[in-house]
Amino acid sequence: MKTRPFQQVDVFTAVPYRGNPLAVVLDGTGLDDAELQRLAQWTNLSETTFLLPPTDPAADYRVRIFTPGSELPFAGHPTIGSCHAWLRAGGRPKSGDRIVQQSAVGLVPIRRDGERLAFAAPPVTRSAPSPSVLARVAAALGLKAAQIRGAQMLDNGPVWMGLLLDDVDTVLALKPDHRALKELRQKVGVAAVPNTADEAPALIGRSNREARAFGARGQPAPVGLEVRAFAAPIGVEEDPVTGSFNASVAQWLIADGHVPERYVAGQGQCMGRDGRVHIERDADGQVWVGGDAVTCIEGSVHL
Repeated sequence: MKTRPFQQVDVFTAVPYRGNPLAVVLDGTGLDDAELQRLAQWTNLSETTFLLPPTDPAADYRVRIFTPGSELPFAGHPTIGSCHAWLRAGGRPKSGDRIVQQSAVGLVPIRRDGERLAFAAPPVTRSAPSPSVLARVAAALGLKAAQIRGAQMLDNGPVWMGLLLDDVDTVLALKPDHRALKELRQKVGVAAVPNTADEAPALIGRSNREARAFGARGQPAPVGLEVRAFAAPIGVEEDPVTGSFNASVAQWLIADGHVPERYVAGQGQCMGRDGRVHIERDADGQVWVGGDAVTCIEGSVHL
């Protein structure tokens, strides 16, 4: 065994313990796949990452991303959390405030805006879900057909079934049958836009109440899209804050005119979290997915 630098980072929040935790091993050299998977299973977090020297000369570092059950080609909160940990450990990007992460889906540009990081959302492939699978997923979520405003299969490395629902309250009230979703082998993300004059102020009021409780630095931005993500097939019943799904659903909803080109998604309310994902489509049409990150644990791991 070797002593390796380690950080546990909270992502999509500036307030510790309100976002999505990530374990980061800053030196993953010399480890085989079984050893990487074993640690990810042991940490029991939605993802654990291992940083490695890049094999592409354009990249600043390479990352491998593991859930408790398998390796992922790409994931959002591990991208921001790994970059935060790499910079905190003294990493120096080759190109100023642009960092290039190498992952299984290729090179992922990351930009810095003060303390906040944002990654360029990978291209998403969209398709209509099978009507029979959609019906079974709706049943597993306890949804009626009239509550589903839109449905897409979204593939940006991870594959999500994305559902646009009729109301924020519908999103927050869901009590999924996780066993059924696991049997379907289907990860599902749901989202709703505040759609009444009364609902948006209520969400802003909720944010302001939480801001008073957690201090000005952690003041959450008002929510323009409420999100939840269920990933029982990879061993995570509900993910607190999900970068990959927010990236793909943003590309879908912006393109189809459901949300503006710049908004903030809220996620994690039903788990006692208060994640904020900052979405922006730039003049070139590139969607950027941003968020804060804070290191909660720092030390070493024997691996």
